[in-house]
Amino acid sequence: MIRLLSLVVSIAFADSLNPSTIGPGLYLASGKRARSDLTQFIAGIFAVNLFGGALVALGPGQALLALVPRPRPLTVHILEVVAGVVMVVFGIVLWQRRQKLSRHNLPSPSATGKSSLLLGVTIAAVELPTAFPYFAAIAAIVGSGQGPLNQLIALGAYNVVFVLPLILMIVTITVAGDQSERVLGRARDWLQSHWPVLLSGLALVVGAYAIVLGVTGLTSGGHGTVGRLSRTIRHNVPH
Repeated sequence: MIRLLSLVVSIAFADSLNPSTIGPGLYLASGKRARSDLTQFIAGIFAVNLFGGALVALGPGQALLALVPRPRPLTVHILEVVAGVVMVVFGIVLWQRRQKLSRHNLPSPSATGKSSLLLGVTIAAVELPTAFPYFAAIAAIVGSGQGPLNQLIALGAYNVVFVLPLILMIVTITVAGDQSERVLGRARDWLQSHWPVLLSGLALVVGAYAIVLGVTGLTSGGHGTVGRLSRTIRHNVPH
């Protein structure tokens, strides 16, 4: 379980720098009801992502896993490598588009009178189908061999880390008081120019970690999955 959580949390940490949530979060943080609006916004994002992730992991994910050949440890390590490759590709695409992306303003809520809760729900629902890092983490969770409760814990951990920047905004408002708008304004200006590079770098690091995690599980001498498979084949091949 610790191995799974380390992978899931690392992917979530990279994914948490998502401009689609941080941009509106920084906008809400400058309002008169900043803490209340941010709390509702976080609740909407967390609820949709957790429900959507659980629906995939405990529904179609389990059905697809039943089609994967055994042994299960091999499945686990292959899915770790797959998750890593997804993150590396995600990082490369961001890096290639970094200049174009940095010229776009961070998204801000439109003045439609929507509640912050509904705003969070709407953004999460729109983003979920294309949330490639999240689906990479879900693939690792589904193939981990953990029971439903542990899978839900892993999904919960992912989503707590995912909204961590928004939680830090609330902490900043509480601690900095009147200075919080200036502090968060500087953070917004910095992220406006640097978020593609930062997110790309984190995605590449996390992807490399996941690949190393999976490959070491597959090739760790005679004790790894590959070693066990080799011994099994040699034992069953007639001499």
